[in-house]
Amino acid sequence: MLVILECLIVVCIVYFLYKFIDQKRNQSCYILHYECFKPPNDRKVSTDFSGEMMKRCNLPLEEYRFLLRAIVSSGIGEDTYGPRNFFTENGTNSTLSDTQFEMDEFFTETLDKLFSKSRVSPQDIDILVVNVSVLTLVPSLTSRIINHYKMREDIKSFNISGMGCSASLISINLVQNMFKTHRNKLALVLTTEAIAPNWYNGKERSMILTNCLFRCGGCSVLLTNKPALQNRAMFKLKYLVRTHLGASDEAHTCGRQQEDDKGNIGFFLGKNLPKTATRALTENLKEIAPKILPLTAICRFVLLVNIQKFGAKYLHTRGKKKVGLNFKLGVDHFCLHPGGKAVIEGVQRSLGLGDDDMEPSRMTLHRFGNTSASSLWYVLGYMEAKKRLKKGDRVLMIGFGSGFKCNSCMWEVTRDLDDKNVWEDCVDNFPPKSLVNPYFEKYGWINEENAANELEAILES
Repeated sequence: MLVILECLIVVCIVYFLYKFIDQKRNQSCYILHYECFKPPNDRKVSTDFSGEMMKRCNLPLEEYRFLLRAIVSSGIGEDTYGPRNFFTENGTNSTLSDTQFEMDEFFTETLDKLFSKSRVSPQDIDILVVNVSVLTLVPSLTSRIINHYKMREDIKSFNISGMGCSASLISINLVQNMFKTHRNKLALVLTTEAIAPNWYNGKERSMILTNCLFRCGGCSVLLTNKPALQNRAMFKLKYLVRTHLGASDEAHTCGRQQEDDKGNIGFFLGKNLPKTATRALTENLKEIAPKILPLTAICRFVLLVNIQKFGAKYLHTRGKKKVGLNFKLGVDHFCLHPGGKAVIEGVQRSLGLGDDDMEPSRMTLHRFGNTSASSLWYVLGYMEAKKRLKKGDRVLMIGFGSGFKCNSCMWEVTRDLDDKNVWEDCVDNFPPKSLVNPYFEKYGWINEENAANELEAILES
């Protein structure tokens, strides 16, 4: 009887151990393929074209000077893309058909390539997530995609809006949670932003800035939790952390969509945004650092912080510099949101990174501009095109969004990657010998004392 009882106990232990391991295997989240969008070359926003667009805005002299200064120091190059209506007689006054065309062009271009390269049929997709922050169509964008590709009736679809530039990782998190209860599934995440209907035609400086920074782009990502497909995967999701400071009024209002006093709708960027972003990043890193860094690095950090506190309290000494974590001990590549020159430099200081670590983000900002939530995937694409991603490497993604949010995740590279993807036609020219902004060459005089006379002459012409 005792022998039988022991056998039953052993069987139960083996059974529960098997269930635990099997559950963990099916909860894994892999990226099979991703495809970034590159609009046609006739949509490139050159220096001359930008100047003409700004002149058509009929801005007062000082606002025009402010806008030129912002563009000159933005870090954006001449090869970014604008929506189709910018290059027609409609200009910045878009129609509903312009907006629909912008969305349809993005998803058909990227999904056609993704399905072809991954050898996955649209009818195989189980979960569909689309995130566009400042656009809502009826029927939804997910419905447009399902109709276009004739997807299955039982597909689980989610249309996400209002999440800002951090929406990509929010969508990934949604899929990750779905995978925990749905086994052997394929999921699609589409991330983009609607530029056509969101040009600000007013004169408020805090709302004009978005016209300088945002450009057209998008990315479609194919994910799975099928163990049978893990050998084909590019990346495996290790950790994902989301931080939301929305309970703070200051954080909640530092970046928001609003009307100016003339009724023009635009996106407001507050002066306290850098401070809020730093706070959100700090809170996020507090949570993800113990997950991705070795124990020795954490212990060293805690020890040095306490030594510094002890010295300040009892010995009245001050440390020469603030103690920081060395994230390079647990991270091989940093995939950081290229929200603008100031954002990139701020994150670099916060993490104590070198220029080489920031190169992918700076080059993405220069080549494609800020494409909102999809920007992270262009940064990742740059790393892959440069053949820097090797099996076992760890990639840290960090994105920021209105609300205010900071989201991060760690990807493990599951095989050597060398596809030149959306960077194919230009990656060999990056990084350029000089990052002198072409806008600076044309408008650098804006910072000179006699700039007002030059501006008046331009506006009169």
